[in-house]
Amino acid sequence: MTNNGATVTSATAMRDLSDEEFLSLYHSDRFTASVLRSRLNYIVEHMSSAFMREAFSPIIRDWYDFACTISGPPEQDYPMAVVSNSLTVFLGTMADAVRNAVVEHGPENLSPGDVLICNDPYRGGRHVNDVLFIRPVFVEGKIAAFVNLCAHQLDMGGLVPGGFSGTKRNVYEEGLVIPPMLMWSKDQPVRSTFNLFFDNTRFGELLLPDFNSIYQQLKLGERLLIGNVDRYGLDALLGTIRYSVDTSAEQMRRGIEKIPDGDYRGTALVDADGVDDTLEYRVHVLVRKRGGALEVDLSGTSAQARTCINSSVLDSKNAVGVALTMLLDPHAPFTSGTWRHIDLIAPPGTLVSSLPPDGGDQMYWEGSGALIAAIFEALNPVLGDQSVAGDYGSTGNHNAHGVRDDGTPWSSVVQAGGEHGPWGATRDGDGDSYTVLYNLNNLDPAVETMEHDSPMVLLRKEHAIDRGGPGRHRGGAAHLKDTLWLTHAQHWLSPFRTKEATGVAANGGKPGPVGAMWFFPPTDGRAPTELLPFPEADYSGTDAVAGVLNETTKGLDPVAGSYTHFASRPVWQMPANTVLRVLTNGGGGWGDPLDRDTEKVLRDVRDEYISIAGAARDYGVVILGDPATDPEGLRVDEAATASLRERRRS
Repeated sequence: MTNNGATVTSATAMRDLSDEEFLSLYHSDRFTASVLRSRLNYIVEHMSSAFMREAFSPIIRDWYDFACTISGPPEQDYPMAVVSNSLTVFLGTMADAVRNAVVEHGPENLSPGDVLICNDPYRGGRHVNDVLFIRPVFVEGKIAAFVNLCAHQLDMGGLVPGGFSGTKRNVYEEGLVIPPMLMWSKDQPVRSTFNLFFDNTRFGELLLPDFNSIYQQLKLGERLLIGNVDRYGLDALLGTIRYSVDTSAEQMRRGIEKIPDGDYRGTALVDADGVDDTLEYRVHVLVRKRGGALEVDLSGTSAQARTCINSSVLDSKNAVGVALTMLLDPHAPFTSGTWRHIDLIAPPGTLVSSLPPDGGDQMYWEGSGALIAAIFEALNPVLGDQSVAGDYGSTGNHNAHGVRDDGTPWSSVVQAGGEHGPWGATRDGDGDSYTVLYNLNNLDPAVETMEHDSPMVLLRKEHAIDRGGPGRHRGGAAHLKDTLWLTHAQHWLSPFRTKEATGVAANGGKPGPVGAMWFFPPTDGRAPTELLPFPEADYSGTDAVAGVLNETTKGLDPVAGSYTHFASRPVWQMPANTVLRVLTNGGGGWGDPLDRDTEKVLRDVRDEYISIAGAARDYGVVILGDPATDPEGLRVDEAATASLRERRRS
């Protein structure tokens, strides 16, 4: 890993620099550097807001599945100075992706008005749907910076429409791979590049307007950046890029110094690949910490999977940065400097450092998300009250495709699965019950949009009772979603982490419970006339998709049940009026559950995050009343609670 323009030694605190030393290093005073960094942040946020407003593809419009960055010039080794407040799983890879693409193409071969693209996961991380667009910004005939936008394209060809599936065997089945090439040359479209896309992908009517919008956002970023050069000077811009990177490096080093010196181990499980359930995949991490430096060693991690559930080493690098930022300093800017004091040891050919052609990575955020969980498990015991509990672990993506009654095709991509779910708790409070994985950062499609775009009815979308990890601060509740499909459909489902709790506990809390997925076939071809019950549903007649389930009842049975493999049917062909039920994992709890404020437990019972029985079982709190018929009449039996908690503690 390069230092990306390091200019301040580890022993020097930036605040201790004299004004003269600061000016010498960064070619501006402190005030100007701070203002200019804020203006650079404004550029990427302005680009993001404009792009989301103009996007045609639902994966961008409804999911916010893109990111914008600004990188420095080749002379500074392409440091990534600022990032947009968007998809985190892109941000940590984009510094290396920009550098790798430009170096391979040759910076000397770039001209004003060019847009360079690349989507190869092994050159830049992520998967083939995530296309990186790079625009060099020239000042006085020389590259001064790059404005970059990486956006998920709804389809890049391959076996599965939309791409999302854990059943593809190699990179050739994943979709179109694009090496560094120009898409615009001197502000003119390169016809051969556009033809390459549209000859190999579906949904071209959505891709084309999005490409044009991306081009306009890059021009906007270039125009705003040059405006800042005109106002503050090129030297101030280049100095501010270094300053921004140095700032985050220093903040990360301070966070690392809080960890006691030592070696710390953690693991996390990915249940199986898309071939069968004979192999499990485990991420192993050894964190070695000495002083202000840290080494993350992935030796011992399972070999790369037989299907595309892997991630590349750049995705793992990103995951390490995300995990340590969340644990050590969530306010530290996410730049190239994040990794300056971190070394990553990643043996080639593992689940989280896969190699082509067989190490496909279409579902790359799943393995890299497991790496985050493994780092949490390693460091939480020594971080004490700074520890963070785990999230729901797997997006459990769902794709569906079919034909309407009038013969028109329809497609639903990552809308009706477990794409959203809970976070774990922290010292600051309970975990959110409906968000995205720690290494993501996106929006949730509106129900009205989903039902407009596809023949579905969203019957239920709510938190599930007694499904958050107990703690002084409660883990976010698992998410429960029931979707009625009105036509016959082909379904691909990808829940990868249902065997073990992904909502790892923190600081004495309890882990969040695991979830599952089921299809409820129609009765006599008819749609259900009422909501399916929860948690008392009868699963015996379902087509179970994934989870540790009772062999007879098909209900959740994480202690004595058997694992149901998500790809036991690679494609689930289900008739009209089928209901898909998704129950995500729960978020982990933080702190001793017996220390939770009884009024908070009462509130959770009233709001049906936990049941009366769960309040007594998990928190030692005795609640009187009926939350269904008289929620405001609930009260805590203080004497019985004190007695129960005393017995539990002893």
